[in-house]
Amino acid sequence: MPWRRAGVLVPAALAVLLVLVAAAAPLLAPDDPAAGRLQDRLLDPGTPGHLLGTDGQGRDLLSRLIWAARASLTGGLVPVAVAAVAGALLGIAAGLGSRFTEQALLRSLDVLYAFPGVLLAIAVATLLRPGLGATVLALSVVLTPAVARVAFTETRRIRAAEYLEAARVSGAGWGALVLRQVLPVVAPVVLVYASSLVGLSVVYAAGLSFLGLGVAPPTAEWGAMLDELRPALLTHPWVAVLPGLAILVVSVVFNTLGEALRTRIGDSAAHLAEAVR
Repeated sequence: MPWRRAGVLVPAALAVLLVLVAAAAPLLAPDDPAAGRLQDRLLDPGTPGHLLGTDGQGRDLLSRLIWAARASLTGGLVPVAVAAVAGALLGIAAGLGSRFTEQALLRSLDVLYAFPGVLLAIAVATLLRPGLGATVLALSVVLTPAVARVAFTETRRIRAAEYLEAARVSGAGWGALVLRQVLPVVAPVVLVYASSLVGLSVVYAAGLSFLGLGVAPPTAEWGAMLDELRPALLTHPWVAVLPGLAILVVSVVFNTLGEALRTRIGDSAAHLAEAVR
């Protein structure tokens, strides 16, 4: 239906636009995000030469918000991609493996899954040197168990299917079975679930930077900018909330995209399952 296509295309287009803005930061940012003048500190939005104002060090906020999109989107997208691949492989291995393999993998993942996501991310990040790499690794550890559970559930659902038994009888190896029979069914479900995690991952990444465990100043990152601008919240609220609005917009866009994909791909999941038979 046209409205369903629009429901996917609009958030997808906005998500692509956000990624393009981050990639083109050197071309789009009007000023150097690290250069500031103390006499221009905390200028309000709309000030000539500074469309969105300046921060406490006189740096142009529009430029910093654009450059910060790089670190923030990397911290949101890369952990989800890592978790999608690792979680899908672990879930499929547990779903197709022996009882011992299944229990060993699931119980190991349950240890991580038992911790609240925020606390686990903080615990992992504190063991690493602050930076974007620490953020990516910490969030990958947090998100992988949930993706693995989804992949395992879907694999178990089709484990006893006749077309899988036929493939086994015909001599198909484990790799061929996964690539040709299982992955076409599991991948769309994992894709939909993973897309819904991007917004959460962006929020977690910003939270780590806000706490000083992720991207550290002077590198522009939305969570770190929130921490830097926090003292100005009462005196210059419009300047202080801009990084938070950026996080909110990205979260809403990717959550909407995940919901649209869930509806669209969920409707065709049965057709995908039939196609591999």
